[in-house]
Amino acid sequence: MGQRLSGGRPCLDVPGRLLPQPPTPPPPVRRKLALLFAMLCVWLYMFLYSCAGSCAAAPGLLMLSSGPRAAHAPPALAAVPNGTPSRLPFRALPAAALAAGKELAEGAASQEEQGPEAPDSPSPISSFFSGSGSKQLPQAIIIGVKKGGTRALLEFLRVHPDVRAVGAEPHFFDRSYDKGLAWYRDLMPRTLEGQITMEKTPSYFVTREAPARISAMSKDTKLIVVVRDPVTRAISDYTQTLSKRPDIPTFESLTFKNRSTGLIDTSWSAIQIGIYAKHLEHWLRHFPVGQMLFVSGERLISDPAGELGRVQDFLGLKRIITDKHFYFNKTKGFPCLKKAEGSSKPHCLGKTKGRTHPEIDPEVVQRLREFYRPFNLKFYQMTGHDFGWD
Repeated sequence: MGQRLSGGRPCLDVPGRLLPQPPTPPPPVRRKLALLFAMLCVWLYMFLYSCAGSCAAAPGLLMLSSGPRAAHAPPALAAVPNGTPSRLPFRALPAAALAAGKELAEGAASQEEQGPEAPDSPSPISSFFSGSGSKQLPQAIIIGVKKGGTRALLEFLRVHPDVRAVGAEPHFFDRSYDKGLAWYRDLMPRTLEGQITMEKTPSYFVTREAPARISAMSKDTKLIVVVRDPVTRAISDYTQTLSKRPDIPTFESLTFKNRSTGLIDTSWSAIQIGIYAKHLEHWLRHFPVGQMLFVSGERLISDPAGELGRVQDFLGLKRIITDKHFYFNKTKGFPCLKKAEGSSKPHCLGKTKGRTHPEIDPEVVQRLREFYRPFNLKFYQMTGHDFGWD
C-alpha cells in the first residue's frame, strides 16, 4: 500500500488533481492588465510616429515634392515687374492730383493685401500630431479674384478634415518666386496621406507670369477662381482702399479717363481686375478649362453649402461640409460657420469683410455695366457658365 515515514504515518499516493491548485486571477484583473497593455502600446506607437515625422522634417532630408515631376522642376526665375500703363486724368481734376490719387488707392490696396491674415490655426487633433506628416507643394490653389470671396471660401474649406491650408497669402508666384520652391513648400502645413495642401493668393489671377510658373511646378495643380459681378467687385475694391486712405479721389473720378466722353480708365486696377475674360486667356494657354473651377461669389453668400459641394467634388473630397455647418448673420449680411476649424464656437469673417459701400452715381454704375457686358459674355462662353451679371 503506502510507505511509512519516519514518524510512522503512512504516505498515500494522492492523485495530482486532488492537490491544491494556485488561485486563478479574477476576470476583472485580467481585463485591467490587458487594457493597460493596450494603452501602453498606443502611447508607444504615437511616440515613435511623432519622432519619425520630426526626423523627416530635418533640413536636407525632405524631397522638393511628393511627385516625380519635382526632380525635373526648373530653377526659380526672378519676378519681372509689370510696366504700369500711362493714365489720362479725368479733366475735372489736375493730372498730377488724379495720378497721385490712383497711386495712393492702389498702394493702400496693396498694403492691405500684404497685411497679416488669419494664421493657420490647426485643429486639436492636427496639433497633437504636429510632428507627423510632411510638407508638400499645394495640389490646389485659389488664384483669384480679389474681393470676390476668396477668404470666405478658404475659411469654409478648412472645416474639411482632409484640407490643410496656409492661413496667410504666400504671394509666391507673383512676388517671391525668386526664393524658390523649397522656400514655398516650407510655408505649407504638414499633411498626412489623403489630405490636400492648399493656399490662396487672389492676385495670381491677374499676374501674367503666374500661369507658366504654376504649370512649371505641376501641370496637375487644380485652380479655383472665385468671381463676382465686376461692377460690385470694383466698388468693393475701392471701399477697401477708402477705409485705409479716406483722402483718395472719388470712385467716379478714378473710373474715367474722361467722363465727358465716358472713356473708362482700364489702367486702374479696380477696373482692370474685373475684365475676367482677358486674364483667363493667359491661364488657358497653360491649363485646360476642366482643371479650373469657377465659383460664384454671389452664390457663396446665398447658398454656401451648394457652392462648397461643387468645390469638394472638384477636389475629389467627400461632401462633408453641408448646410448644417452654416448660419446666416443678418448684421454682416454673410453666412458664418457654426463651428470653425479647431473650435466649438461660431465663426464669422473679420470686420474688414462686409463693409458698407459708398453711394455711387447710378449713371457711373450703368456706364460700367455697359463696359463690362461684352467681356462678361465672353467669360460665360469660355467657362461654360452664365453668372447672370447682366
